Amino acid sequence: MIACNATVCGGVKTANRSIQEVWTEYKRTGNITLRNRLMERYMPLVKYTAWRMHARFSAEFDIDDFISSGVFGLMSAIEGYNLSRGIKFESYCIARIRGAILDQCRSQDWVPRLVRSQNSQFAKARRSLEMVLGRPPTEEEIIQKMGVETEQFQKMRQHANTVDVISMSRNDRARPSESRLADVLADAHQANPLSTVQRREFKAFITKGLPRAERLMLILYYYEGMSMKEIGLTINYSESRVSQMHASVMARLRAKFQNRDQELQALALVAG
Repeated sequence: MIACNATVCGGVKTANRSIQEVWTEYKRTGNITLRNRLMERYMPLVKYTAWRMHARFSAEFDIDDFISSGVFGLMSAIEGYNLSRGIKFESYCIARIRGAILDQCRSQDWVPRLVRSQNSQFAKARRSLEMVLGRPPTEEEIIQKMGVETEQFQKMRQHANTVDVISMSRNDRARPSESRLADVLADAHQANPLSTVQRREFKAFITKGLPRAERLMLILYYYEGMSMKEIGLTINYSESRVSQMHASVMARLRAKFQNRDQELQALALVAG
């Protein structure tokens, strides 16, 4: 038995009533106060169902949207519930809440339901074959398993690629309360400041003390991605001369790094 504080609202006294009495009186009168009393009583079912369903869906759906849709499902369940049928309200209610949330998901999902269904069939067939074969199945094996034509299978594969498209406005699962994917997505075109400094210092180190032609050759080859022939045209040398220059510079650099390593090892021994 569930009791509440004594109140009189809309001419209906709701104090110390059992939930069954509230149901009976509400179905007889349709009083809004009694409906709100029922909404309060069953609101935990909305939150429970919303959180469970949210865990199964991608994070582009906000939990608050699920709860809001679930509230409408609860209201619909209260209106449609028939006391005389002897069905437990909780079972009836959860189905209506789930239906309302799923309707909201479908309304926001731009991928057609047929495509979702085909993608599910494809994934199921692939998993089944992997368990039997112990390896990823070939396209021919999946086609045979699904019992479809090759052309139809190719269309299904193309449609399946669209299912993985996500919105950049969805929440970041690692920090759902802090940011969206668009806020934490790495920019491949943005230079890393540390890498930029290291790259600049290394370039200065390897070109230090080299003649202008050799220094320019290294920069054009390793930093600008030019070929030996292109470098020769740039600095007015033949391709073979540039190749010889490159070999000579690389031999001196190897000796330079070897000496540096020996110096570092000696310093480490002294420090130890």
